[in-house]
Amino acid sequence: MKLVIAATGASGTIYLQRLLAQIDCAAHEVHLVMSAHARQVAKQELDNFKIAPEVFHHSENDMNVPFVSGSARFDAMVIVPCSMATLGRIAAGSSDSVLLRAADVFLKERRKLILVPRETPWNLIHARNVVTLLEAGAIVLPAIPSFYSRPDSVTAVVDTVVWRILDQIGLPNPQAYRWGRERAPANTSRKKS
Repeated sequence: MKLVIAATGASGTIYLQRLLAQIDCAAHEVHLVMSAHARQVAKQELDNFKIAPEVFHHSENDMNVPFVSGSARFDAMVIVPCSMATLGRIAAGSSDSVLLRAADVFLKERRKLILVPRETPWNLIHARNVVTLLEAGAIVLPAIPSFYSRPDSVTAVVDTVVWRILDQIGLPNPQAYRWGRERAPANTSRKKS
């Protein structure tokens, strides 16, 4: 698969980190775009933000990248975390950065665009922007973890969201906990209470 992974300045860099860790970047072509604010938040939230050497890094201002053209074939774009400001700009059709232009291209070409906002609560403007994007074909996947796998660490909680992102991309993940499974994955606890 050919993927664009992007991040904006919302809190939640750990979601980006865990997503990149669970994609086989040697088997898939992964392009990463981080806004200046996303890089700043990553430094504040994570001691050691890691990116696999196989990942292609792009500046948020370099419009000379392949995925900003509809003629370049890419399978999916994920913005994680996605700030409500970015979500609103995409809903308004703004494309004055690589990240926004790429999102616009994915929408116009009817390619999979997955937005992972972490903001809460929402105001009416947020909700209307989300509806606009849903109507345009985007997938809005708020970073809302699940707990039926009984996660026993912050990483395990984060992974419940990452597994949903991977499902939407169409990438298999054998570690993902599935409802009705007898036993939880190794990194979670299923103690009886």
